[in-house]
Amino acid sequence: MSVRVLFFASLAHRLGRTEATLNLSPGATVADAYRLLAAEHPAIEQASSGIAFAVNMAYVGTDHKLHDGDELALIPPVSGG
Repeated sequence: MSVRVLFFASLAHRLGRTEATLNLSPGATVADAYRLLAAEHPAIEQASSGIAFAVNMAYVGTDHKLHDGDELALIPPVSGG
C-alpha cells in the first residue's frame, strides 16, 4: 500500500523536503512507517522527541493502522513565544 508522508517545520528543514511516499505492507501501523522513515533518514530519529502523528488530518497514536492512500503527517514540537 502507498502512504503519502508530510514533514513539517524542523523536520522539513532537516530533510530538505516536505513530503515523501512510502510503500508499506498491508496492516502497517504509524510506528512501522516511522521506523522505516527513521532508517532511511537519520535526521528524523534525531528529532524524534515529541513528534506528533496525524493521519488524514486527525491526530493518532503510533498503533494506528494505515490504509492505502492515507496521508501521514509528522509534526515536531513547536517552540516560540
